[in-house]
Amino acid sequence: MKSFGLLAVCASLLLSLSVPAASALNVPEKLIYDVSWTGVKSATTVYEVTAKGDDLHFVSTTRSIPWMATFFPVDDRAESIVTRGDGDRFGTPKYYRQRNNQGSHRSNREAHFDPVRLKVEARDLLKKTEKTEAISSRTYDSLSCIYFVRTLALVPGKPLYFDMYDGKKLWTAEVRVLRREEVTTPLGRFKTLVVRPLLRDADGAPPRSGELTIWLTDDELRIPVMMITKAKVGKITATLVGGSYWPQS
Repeated sequence: MKSFGLLAVCASLLLSLSVPAASALNVPEKLIYDVSWTGVKSATTVYEVTAKGDDLHFVSTTRSIPWMATFFPVDDRAESIVTRGDGDRFGTPKYYRQRNNQGSHRSNREAHFDPVRLKVEARDLLKKTEKTEAISSRTYDSLSCIYFVRTLALVPGKPLYFDMYDGKKLWTAEVRVLRREEVTTPLGRFKTLVVRPLLRDADGAPPRSGELTIWLTDDELRIPVMMITKAKVGKITATLVGGSYWPQS
């Protein structure tokens, strides 16, 4: 059941530094998702982005609804701060924090990025441990990178490659742009691009999570309208149901 938190993390595993920009990021923005397990609504996920001075602030929260909370409460929050880049350039990661409360599982980690030294200082706030690790110039945290990819040109059949630090370890990833597809959601019918991230750690091992597929609107906004990941039992689906996401006139 840790896959509820996985949606908030894995939905963010998308970026590449070698693909031309498609559009500017829409700020501010709020995306609200119904999260269902085996077809039954179980949680709500919210993604928000705001601008504060020279920084972009990203926050995601996932909380179980009352019936689910009675036997498996979920209360997850992730925060990312990215320094704005010049012009259409997205920028560089500055700070990341992830707090997960899923049933009896607890975690609370933060990471400070140094893009000049190509280092990240990570702390486990529950275990009271810290470490410094090397990163590449194409490393983002696991929340902000979904916003980065939405500024890029996505082409079916042309994979994207990147590095992602989730507060615990560095992952390398290939993001496959699978196809174009029309999907129907509670908000209507959308033309989308279907993408799938594939992760590997330094030893080449994949994460324990199931396969994730994401449907992004096939327009300049690249809004994730649906995300599906396989669970140990059934599947978990996050579907966009509301928020403020279209450009303000």
